[in-house]
Amino acid sequence: MANTRFMCALVIVDAVKDLLWRIGQAAPEIIWDPTAALMKRIEAGERADGIFAIDGPLDELEAQGLIEGSTRRPIVQAEFGIAVKRGTGLAAPSDVASLKALLLGTPSIVYSRSGASGIYFEKLIDRLGIGEEIRAKSLVIPAGLTGEKVRDGEAVLAIQQMSELRAVEGIDIVGPFPAEVQQTTDFSAAVFSEAKDRAGAEAFISALTTPAAREAYLARGLAVRF
Repeated sequence: MANTRFMCALVIVDAVKDLLWRIGQAAPEIIWDPTAALMKRIEAGERADGIFAIDGPLDELEAQGLIEGSTRRPIVQAEFGIAVKRGTGLAAPSDVASLKALLLGTPSIVYSRSGASGIYFEKLIDRLGIGEEIRAKSLVIPAGLTGEKVRDGEAVLAIQQMSELRAVEGIDIVGPFPAEVQQTTDFSAAVFSEAKDRAGAEAFISALTTPAAREAYLARGLAVRF
């Protein structure tokens, strides 16, 4: 698998590192990026042997003949959440009103421009009628783990997928978004049609769907789809 190249959305970054360490398996070369960023790479002509990403964009790749539908495996479902620097002691918002109050009362917020969480958060704050106020005090990163910015003191509140927040040491998970405004995201894996190491890609997808993988996902607040 050392010669395998795999594109992976960040939502399972911590789970995969833990999984590979526990089973003693060598990792393929992994390109970690939000799904939107991976799609831009593909549009620019970049390829790999396999990909793990959000279902919607994978549907588009399959329709274009870029991935093989027969190799697709559903992996996890994620939900959005909030985190703060360790020891802050912030209470989780229980409903839309308390979430809105939290966002308006927080000095600074960080979210990812190209991540599923950031894309949804942009729509959510507009829906809540607070888009202008929130954008004015937000740090918007192109990609990466927003929890790192909170840990390092660059922002007070981090917005991202719950599993991505759990991948960062030195922060506390406040909780998921309230149910009324929560949105889940489905992720799957597949082999590229032009894969140079098809066997390696299939082996890595198999590793992502083992009992050990299930345990790693559940420990990080992800729902398992296999």
